Amino acid sequence: MTPIRRQYLKIKEAYRDSIVLFRMGDFYETFDEDAHLVARELDITLTGRSLGKNLRVPMAGVPAHSLEPYLVRLVRKGHQVAICEQLSDPATSKGLVDRDVVRVVTPGTVFEDSLLDRQANNYLAALAVDGGQAGLAYADITTGEFAATELPIDQLPLELGRISPSEVLVPDGMAAVLDISGESWRLTSMDDRGFDFERATTSLLSHLHARTLESFGCERLPLAVTAAGAIVEYLDRTRKSSRVQLNNLAVYSTRRFMSLDARTRRNLELFEGGRGREREFSLLAAIDRTRTSLGARLLRRRLGQPLLDLAEVERRLEAVDLLYRNGIVRAEVATALSGVADLERVTGRVVAGSAAPRELLALKAGLAAIPGLRERVDALGPEMQWLRNELVPVPEVVALIEAGIEPEPSGSVGDGNVIRLGFSAEIDQLKDASVNARQYIAGLEQKERERTGIRSLKVGYNQVFGYYIEVSKSQTASLPDDYIRRQTLTNAERYIVPELKEYESVALNARERLAAEEEEVYRRVCGQVAESAAVIMRSSYAIAQLDVVAGLAQAAVDNGYVKPVVDDGPVIRVRDGRHPVVERVLPTGRYVPNDVELSGEARVLVITGPNMAGKSTYIRQVALITLLAQMGSFVPAAEAHIGLVDRIFTRVGLQDDLATGQSTFMVEMVETAAILNQATPRSLVILDEIGRGTSTYDGLSIARSVIEHIHSDPRLGCKTLFATHYHELTQLASSLPGVRNLSVAVTEEGSDVVFLHQIVPGGADRSYGVHVARLAGMPPGVVNRAWEVLDDMEARHGAGQVGTGRGNPSQQLSLFAPGQDLTDTVKSLDLSSMTPIEALNKLYELQERARDSG
Repeated sequence: MTPIRRQYLKIKEAYRDSIVLFRMGDFYETFDEDAHLVARELDITLTGRSLGKNLRVPMAGVPAHSLEPYLVRLVRKGHQVAICEQLSDPATSKGLVDRDVVRVVTPGTVFEDSLLDRQANNYLAALAVDGGQAGLAYADITTGEFAATELPIDQLPLELGRISPSEVLVPDGMAAVLDISGESWRLTSMDDRGFDFERATTSLLSHLHARTLESFGCERLPLAVTAAGAIVEYLDRTRKSSRVQLNNLAVYSTRRFMSLDARTRRNLELFEGGRGREREFSLLAAIDRTRTSLGARLLRRRLGQPLLDLAEVERRLEAVDLLYRNGIVRAEVATALSGVADLERVTGRVVAGSAAPRELLALKAGLAAIPGLRERVDALGPEMQWLRNELVPVPEVVALIEAGIEPEPSGSVGDGNVIRLGFSAEIDQLKDASVNARQYIAGLEQKERERTGIRSLKVGYNQVFGYYIEVSKSQTASLPDDYIRRQTLTNAERYIVPELKEYESVALNARERLAAEEEEVYRRVCGQVAESAAVIMRSSYAIAQLDVVAGLAQAAVDNGYVKPVVDDGPVIRVRDGRHPVVERVLPTGRYVPNDVELSGEARVLVITGPNMAGKSTYIRQVALITLLAQMGSFVPAAEAHIGLVDRIFTRVGLQDDLATGQSTFMVEMVETAAILNQATPRSLVILDEIGRGTSTYDGLSIARSVIEHIHSDPRLGCKTLFATHYHELTQLASSLPGVRNLSVAVTEEGSDVVFLHQIVPGGADRSYGVHVARLAGMPPGVVNRAWEVLDDMEARHGAGQVGTGRGNPSQQLSLFAPGQDLTDTVKSLDLSSMTPIEALNKLYELQERARDSG
């Protein structure tokens, strides 16, 4: 076995879970199974090499100068990649070149722009679990965000769903037993020692340069500390010597925010919508007018984390209102923000030592905009003083980059065109020496032509032989005696002269020294900038906040939104509310606005009417208006009064889960059960067509039971919008005092049906299912046959048949079992388990039945 083979195997043993990219000259090579994997995944040639006696190993390599696109492909395919570099100069090393892994690239630790979404954070998370409690920490190493919390373990899926991490660290063996279903999280197992509390505390204190965790508010949160420490240890292992900008740990409580489960985020189409699940048809797209990547990421976070803190909601709304009412300042802010780069991620790369010269110039331009932004915030009045104080200018950093970096630098440091003239005397001298030597060599060609009389003589350069003088073989006889042959070609000879050799040494030495000096000076500049990283990140967050409120103000102007009143009361009242996404895709003026009022007296709204008439749009728009208000945004309405809700639950659509063997109806029941078990009196519940996935009698029975439970159970009584095609459920309004009926207005013009999309009081008495089938483009033969079958069923079954078409609209299914009398109903009651309110509601129901039967 060769020494290099032994070196590789030792490194691979330490990184068995990673593809090791082993630097050999101008290539990163892979060996053995890694080579087979890389050749297959990257579609490159699999080769081989002898690395010992009778030892030929598979190899596959990629050029070092174009590593990033290959790295991107491997990471996107879910692989972890260890980059092993040459740590000593091959030209000066005696024996084997020193090599070691300098970085392990994982989904949660990437820095490459091509692997990052500029509008979303890239989070690395860690979990520590003990009994029914969990510690959760997450970090975005590209922006410096670092946060931790403790929460009940059953809330983990909700919080993981909110932050949507690229990678989740868990102790060995935990991945197999941890129930965080609902999303496909990428779990990375770590040695259990990384989740030891004492070890995690030590790692965290060292990383934060602190003596105690009290100032971070987590000294009594051992699971949160353990998870945060695991992240620090993982970054130490994967980032190796590269610094990471995580200077502060924010400890938070999930009780400050509204939790949104994955179904609700999907059903309300917060981040992607339409059949193709595209961003264009999402709520985010409807309100996003941000001008920077900083603002785009913050807006996304706020949309996924509405507030439960009334004071903070009001502060955000007030900021939006100030910019909404001051169009001149809003326009000036938008113009100023357009030139601000992604300060968070650029600063992160500066700290890590991987920032390019042009990124430093972008950082300078963004920082130079801060004084102007402060002036514009000042113009909004004292109410925005809190934001102005966070916009901290750093003129010393702007001046440093201005003085040190060329306005148009070359792509890479070391080419001699990055450090500005006058910034470093040593670099200036080396540039002069290099330029003078090259100028001399450039003039030597003409000089030697005149000296020798050979017009075809030329001076050239290659990396093997350096500078040379080339003449054709037919003219070599007349060359001066000081010409020394260096290389023979087919038709020419190459020579050097002592003078050329001398200047070659000067030029090449100056070039090498210039490259080394420029790299050193550039590192020093980046190091000085990194010293101000904390201040820059603080200002970056303030810029993001300004971008968000200015963008929301502009969206309000563009879309006709109004400032909502948000309080701690029990009422949701909206006048002329609109669905913010649907109205965008309709022609101007075509959207029909609607009112809603939810309160204790009308806490359950049963909305009936035909499919396609607008029931689902209506119930969703109420949820979206509530969510927008609590995130601190204006809302699509003429007027809105929102009583704070703690959760928004949704159950809409038909879908199955074949992977777990759950049918459409089972999924529907599981999701409905989760809502009934988790909702509180302060929740907002959106239910669309409960019971649709089974037979008519089963479905109607379940739908009725769900409404009764929400209405009467003292643990619920939450504000609910219940859209249904079971218009028989409208009878419940007469027996349950908190139920109100609404329906979608419909007009009939001969055989045609016109949906008005207007929500009106009262219940619908017809389903119009066959009408909708015709509108959907069903073949005429199918539609006509459907009419025949419907007429026949109604004629034969009479009042016992559900659903009315063009026959008798009064035919409905009774909500009570046929033949069941009041005596039997009373006998079947379990009074010992009923609460007083349940008993009172049941008595009211029986009284109504007695009146009807009498």
